[in-house]
Amino acid sequence: MTMTIDRFQAARRAMIDSQLRTSGVNEDFVLDRMGTVPREDFVPENARGTAYMDRAIRLPDGGFLPAPLFHGLMLSEARPVAGDKVIVVDGGSGYLAELVRPLVASVETVSAVEATQGKAKTKDADLLLIDGAIEQLPAKLAGKLTEGSRIVTGLFERGVTRLATGRASGGNVALLPLIETGVPRLSAFDRDAGWSF
Repeated sequence: MTMTIDRFQAARRAMIDSQLRTSGVNEDFVLDRMGTVPREDFVPENARGTAYMDRAIRLPDGGFLPAPLFHGLMLSEARPVAGDKVIVVDGGSGYLAELVRPLVASVETVSAVEATQGKAKTKDADLLLIDGAIEQLPAKLAGKLTEGSRIVTGLFERGVTRLATGRASGGNVALLPLIETGVPRLSAFDRDAGWSF
């Protein structure tokens, strides 16, 4: 048992040194949380050995655990503070909510489908974290944010996924793509295909 624990601790240190630090993620609070929360606890038993690899892991229910760098970049951009009320749209693993929970006042976790249907109970969130790539941010979810709320998400545009940030202002949200990063898509946030002639 000790050997397994030591192996995962070594993998977490390697993730920090070879994936996060080398990509410019150096904030102490990010490195502390990602060095503390065991990613291997958020994947099936047969995927535990690959929990720290630089890639997303597909989960049995169709969800996923994105690559470590995506979460490091998200936290770095989000800069959560103690008073924040946070909505986390979960990609299926629960890992992102666990990373942010001790840093903020409250965390509500909802699935992608629940989020698009406006089922989040929090009505005045300061921070919205979406654990996957979206095509659009539905009004029902944007309506849960306060003026000036921060949004950090993956954004899917023209076949490419990027980390994106935004702010809620006057009932609207504009997302600014920052850096290309491979992250699985949350299909619940896809635009309707519609007709084209």
